[in-house]
Amino acid sequence: MDLATLYRSVLYIPGSKERALGKARGLNVDAIIFDLEDAVAPDEKAAARSTLAAELAAGGYGHRKRIVRINGLDTDWGEDDARAVAGMACDAVLLPKAESAAQIEALANMLPELPVWCMLETARGVLNALDIADAAPVEGFVMGTNDLAKEIGCATGGDRMPLMTGLQTCLMAARAAGIVIVDGVYNAFRDEDGFRAECEQGNLLGMDGKTLIHPAQIDIANGIFAPTSEQVDLARRQIEAFEAAEARGEGVAVLDGRIVENLHVVTARSVLARADAVRERDNA
Repeated sequence: MDLATLYRSVLYIPGSKERALGKARGLNVDAIIFDLEDAVAPDEKAAARSTLAAELAAGGYGHRKRIVRINGLDTDWGEDDARAVAGMACDAVLLPKAESAAQIEALANMLPELPVWCMLETARGVLNALDIADAAPVEGFVMGTNDLAKEIGCATGGDRMPLMTGLQTCLMAARAAGIVIVDGVYNAFRDEDGFRAECEQGNLLGMDGKTLIHPAQIDIANGIFAPTSEQVDLARRQIEAFEAAEARGEGVAVLDGRIVENLHVVTARSVLARADAVRERDNA
């Protein structure tokens, strides 16, 4: 995974809504999930494929990562979605309810040139997260916290402690495999304080960003999943202190009363890389 690649904000947009697809070109979002699954009614599936294909072909999405969520291959629409996506101008395909590496292989056989992202939203999917993450075409995980909570029967909202095992299991698998992972949605899009708190929790856990259901959530997610000025300053000073220690023939440095080792420098360099990516994105 390129540590400088940004997925702070990942917005769901229905593939059937031409107006929303057009507005998305002007949103300050890092990635878009163009949805052919839950956001599209059964009798609109075919029309949504055509609408989305035309909008993607028209271009104009700039830096925004274009990810298309299809219906599961075990549904009436999944295979037709996959065949349609093969001709779309997109960056990746998102498989809902991923539960096994075999599912990934089946989709990759249909779309051999396209990276695969996976929705982790079932108990079986969470328990098989590492096998899924290790599958060759897989580039990222998207947490489907609503469906996961429904399946395991836990409460939603609050501190999300009932979901923490699932979140951290998938996070560990993503990090072991070196792929991206973005947190699940926050349903009450008008509740800025609650959304901010959940973004802060996801950031502390180590998520790369947050999936969003409304453009009003973009700025908060972009801000929270970017390095702070304090983190950037500390990273620079850690690198300087360690390099000065190395020049003296020492293997560790001391900064602000704390040990700085090579592992801290690796983290510091990733912080600066993300900060540079944010600055470049904001100035684009």
